[in-house]
Amino acid sequence: MSQKDRLMRDMKANPQTDYHTAVMTDEVVWLMHPKPGGVYIDCTLGSGGHAHRLLEFVCDDAQVIGIDRDQDAISAAKQRLKCFRDTVTFVHGNFSDLQDIVENLRIPQVDGILFDLGVSSYQLDEAERGFSYMEDGPLDMRMNQGAGLSAEDLVNTLSVKEITDILRTYGEERWAARIANFIVEKRDKAPITTTGELVEIIKAAIPARARRSGPHPARRTFQALRIAVNHELDNLHEGLEQAMKILSAGGRLIVISYHSLEDRIVKTTFLEMSDPRNHGSLRILTRKPIVPCREEVIANPRSRSAKLRAAEKF
Repeated sequence: MSQKDRLMRDMKANPQTDYHTAVMTDEVVWLMHPKPGGVYIDCTLGSGGHAHRLLEFVCDDAQVIGIDRDQDAISAAKQRLKCFRDTVTFVHGNFSDLQDIVENLRIPQVDGILFDLGVSSYQLDEAERGFSYMEDGPLDMRMNQGAGLSAEDLVNTLSVKEITDILRTYGEERWAARIANFIVEKRDKAPITTTGELVEIIKAAIPARARRSGPHPARRTFQALRIAVNHELDNLHEGLEQAMKILSAGGRLIVISYHSLEDRIVKTTFLEMSDPRNHGSLRILTRKPIVPCREEVIANPRSRSAKLRAAEKF
């Protein structure tokens, strides 16, 4: 059976709509410039959308290492990429351990690395994961449900100051102190265990006039807690530094971020790594971040905040 026939069979058996919709797949492939026989790492594999598009482009003549700390994502990606099973290695892990992962796989060089940050659609849509402020579910928010503290642990144990600092730093929440005080007052009566409970606390804390316009009142608090629970910004710093060490000359590094804190880290890191005064060995390919086209945002509204930056090692 030809590669084309296998792809068509797989698409019929597993329609695209069953999976998380990957953002800016064509832009990623264009900037990654994959070559037959190359080695590429998707540090946030998700359900495998970017990996699928890349392998289609090179007619599966490449090696892809797919990393994700969410075991559900790995399972979804294995199903989606089963027609490429001979060319994909799945790793349940954290991209902050990128160097160790590559060394353990005995990979001498890497031709491209992708980070697609943020929460995938299937995580948001599954209430039991605790990421969504639109559905009631356990207050979890862990990417890897088998490790670390949950959002429930944080809101029920941290001090008012610690919660305030998280909401201000990671959520840029104007009402951080007020929300933190309301959380502590509520948990003194009974533990806060669900996303629905937390949403109601946030709504009560934010004055009505501030809730009449703008995004959902819980959006910034949920973002902040998710970042804190998963140590996302620290992991991003570490992952970018390790990526530069394992990229080969001419290798491409692509990062898609979804909020200003992530994008600021990526932009600053790229500038530092491209500065000749720091003996930088990175050439920035995107003077300004690339954003999804209007058609993509209409088709996938969750892509609207995405920003893509790319660079090449020399």
